[in-house]
Amino acid sequence: MKYVSLFLMFLISSIRANAESAIDIRADVVYGHKDGMAMIYDVLTPSNHNGAGIIFVMSGGYYSVWGEPETRARQFSDMLDAGFAVIPLYHGSSPKYLIPEIYEDVSRAVRHIHINAEQYGIDAERIGVTGGSAGGHLSLLIGLDSDQGDPNSDDAVMRSQNSVAAVVAYYPPTDFRGVGKDNYEIINEVPEEELISRFPALDFDRSLLASLSPITFADELDPPTLLIHGDADPLVHVSHSIALQEEFEEQGTTSKLIIIPGAKHGFGRSDGATASSARLEWFQEHLLD
Repeated sequence: MKYVSLFLMFLISSIRANAESAIDIRADVVYGHKDGMAMIYDVLTPSNHNGAGIIFVMSGGYYSVWGEPETRARQFSDMLDAGFAVIPLYHGSSPKYLIPEIYEDVSRAVRHIHINAEQYGIDAERIGVTGGSAGGHLSLLIGLDSDQGDPNSDDAVMRSQNSVAAVVAYYPPTDFRGVGKDNYEIINEVPEEELISRFPALDFDRSLLASLSPITFADELDPPTLLIHGDADPLVHVSHSIALQEEFEEQGTTSKLIIIPGAKHGFGRSDGATASSARLEWFQEHLLD
């Protein structure tokens, strides 16, 4: 029996190793420098690549925590198995950087991905972006506030566009203008001062509240956007996604809101599986020919 168990362990390890070896990993791609530090993303490409790419904004509470590409490959196995290249994107992290600077990082990274898409084997017209919470907020800003680049810039990256073809955002803040109000507070009944103490990246110039609120950019030209939120979220109230979906409907944007009953911030295993399945279906619908 002991030898059978050992054989099974070896077999499982071999299967995992073969699955991971089928993923081509281009690690630590530098998309810019800031304060003497390199800013990076990875490109994970499956052997059955379908030509589309999905950017995952690695951000929670605006903290961007690096992980080994092999770990990310396991984390995003559903999208990789479906043939999508996955790009974990890391930004300048809180508490050193605030949201305006963080958004600049993410925007620059998307521009860098655009100008290098061909060498990654990715169709630049079939790039999606996704993330949860802070990552969802940043994904929405990229999707709804994209531009074609600055043709007068001396920086080749900044001359490139930062548009995407589809967005999926989990439990995202969508309107900072209402922080502290009943319907749009980020944390229920928590004073703004306490909120900023917990999430230092929120301590930015209040005159920028509207320009960093995805809801203010919603229009009919926005890429197809899926919002997924739990109705028991104690951190980012579900009203954020409801309000943005209502704005999408008014503007005629291709969009969908999935509310998961009883789900909290971060989702549990079952709720996470439901969200992942919906995310994959959305990207398959909107990024594949």
